[in-house]
Order: sequence, then structure tokens, then C-alpha cells
Amino acid sequence: MRRLRSSAPVVVVVAAVLLLAGCGSGGPEDPLTDDTTGPPTFANPVADLGNDPYVVEDGDRYLMLEARSNGELWLTASEPDNLTDLWSGTRQKIWEPAALGPACRDVWAPEIHHGDGRWFVYLAATSCDGDNANHRMYVLESEGDDPFGPYVDHGQITDETDRWAIDGTVLDHDGQQFFVWSGWEGEVDGQQNLYIAQMDGPTSIIGPRVLLSEPTEEWERQGMPVQEGPQVLERDGALHLVYSTSASWTDDYAYGLLTLTGDDVLDPASWTKSSEPAFSKTADVLGPGHGSFVLSPDGQEDWMVYHATRTDGWDRMIFAQRFTWGEDGTPDFGVPVPADVEQAVPSGQVAAGR
Repeated sequence: MRRLRSSAPVVVVVAAVLLLAGCGSGGPEDPLTDDTTGPPTFANPVADLGNDPYVVEDGDRYLMLEARSNGELWLTASEPDNLTDLWSGTRQKIWEPAALGPACRDVWAPEIHHGDGRWFVYLAATSCDGDNANHRMYVLESEGDDPFGPYVDHGQITDETDRWAIDGTVLDHDGQQFFVWSGWEGEVDGQQNLYIAQMDGPTSIIGPRVLLSEPTEEWERQGMPVQEGPQVLERDGALHLVYSTSASWTDDYAYGLLTLTGDDVLDPASWTKSSEPAFSKTADVLGPGHGSFVLSPDGQEDWMVYHATRTDGWDRMIFAQRFTWGEDGTPDFGVPVPADVEQAVPSGQVAAGR
């Protein structure tokens, strides 16, 4: 969950090769150190290749988690107070799939969360034969309070139906934890919905899964009816789920928004869906979606990191930009900032190498 900075660790993760480059490394010509050059800036893309960036905070640093093509998970910790130059930080492999077993191939969209002095990694993976129908969610737990591990593999995290599942995330609300993910209603591909279930701890689900939302709108059904990549976004007591919608391989991949307007997070009637995409393509930026949300280093600005493309399909790059909030308390993501357009760096950012 996106939260305000505090002394407790928060995290940053990216399920992709998020080589966030941007602001130089210091020196007399570095705009972050030379006030005569004007405000420091960066330009998208911050990485030329990447998917499903998940970013959170850990004290004064950001963490990045990426799934390599061979299924290995690598974690990067940024230099202090630097969001757009993440890749210059410390990087280490924290997990690799077993040569045999149910979580063997096609590791997708890992996330990392902190709680009770441990780190928990959630990932989707499938069987060694690469059959997409076998994708399920799995969870790892650190042995201590170091995000670099080592980690204990707790295996699958699932409800009693044990159906296809990807893109799991954790929602904390009113002292309870809930798992939210993208899944199939049955055992056949064709539509992805959002499901929610109560957790009895970071590594297990109790009770039945609940169908939270379906892709019923035309803008959610381009290429295939899809809702995936749910992310929790909370501000001033208002709770939102930002999700990605329409087929990920199309230009029409976009953000939808669910807002809790009732009292029971497990009741679909308590959630209100946006009437139109919350963030969608332009002539210059296609298929924006499946990202994450953090605060600037000084905690004064809201930022999102997401993937998009200038061509089509899964030839994705990683973009970053600031977003604001509307008077009604909902996030205002604006429109995607095109590649090569200079943006001010996040407030409070310190140049890499300082």
C-alpha cells in the first residue's frame, strides 16, 4: 500500500528491468548541483526496457524488484533520496525458481511488502512446461528485517478454488489484511477479473474469494476483457484501487479506478468504478499502465512509475511522472508525459553520487 513516509520501512519494487536513469552523477555541470542551470530535470523513458514497475519506499531510499527472463528476482536499493536514478544503487539476486516444481517459469509482476519486521515478496509463476493456465501466486518471507534476505519460500498463496491467479497485492484496511489479485472465474482464459479475500497473515488466505470487479465497460474490453495489476492508493482516509485494463498487448491498455464508497471492502457494492479510464493513451504514449505509486523524497509530491510504449505490444519502456489529487479526493493522473519532454525531478531529490 502507498503510505506516507515514516521511520518504519516502506518499499519500492519494480517487476521489470527498471533502469531508472535520469539526473547525472554530480560535478560542475550537474543540474542538481549547479543552481545557475535552473531546476533539475529528467526525461522519459527512465528505462528503455521494462514491465510492471512496482515502486515503494524504504526510509530514505527506494527499492526496485525485477523479474528477469530466467525467473530470477533481483532487488536494487537506490542511493539516498533518488527516485529517477534508481539503477545506480546496490543490486542483488534474492531468489531463483526451482528447476522443478509449480513455480518454475514465467515469473511475473513481483511485489515486496513490509510488515512485523519482515519482508514479503508476492509473485506469479507457472509450471516448467510454460503453460499459462498453471499460473498461480506464491509468497516469500525474509528471515530478518533485511529486504535483501535471505528468504523462506512459503509456496502458493490461494483461496480454496485454486484458480488461475496473477498480480497479487496486499490491502490493509481497518486493522485487517486482504489479498487482491487478477484471476479467471473458471479454468479457461478469456476474461480476467479482480478478486479479493481476507488474509489471516501475510502468507495465507482465509475464507472464500469474492468477485470484486469485472471488465464490463467498452474501454476495459479492448483486445480482451481484462482487469489486472491492482494497486492500493490511499489518501486522507479515502481508499482506491488502481487497476490496469484491456489487453496488455494493445495500445488501449489503461488505468481504471475503484473507490471504496461503502463500508465493507469484501462487498463489491461498496466499490464505485470510474466511468472512464483514469489514465490512457495519447498519440505519443501508447498502452500506459501497470505501475506503482510513491512519494517524492521529501514526501511533498505524489509520483507514479508505469510502463508504456511508443510502438505497440509488449515492447515497453518505463515512464515516471508526478500526479495530483482532485477536489473530490480522487487521484488526477493527467495524461502521459511524452518521451524526451523534460520534467522537474521529484522534490527533495538528491543527485546520484552525492
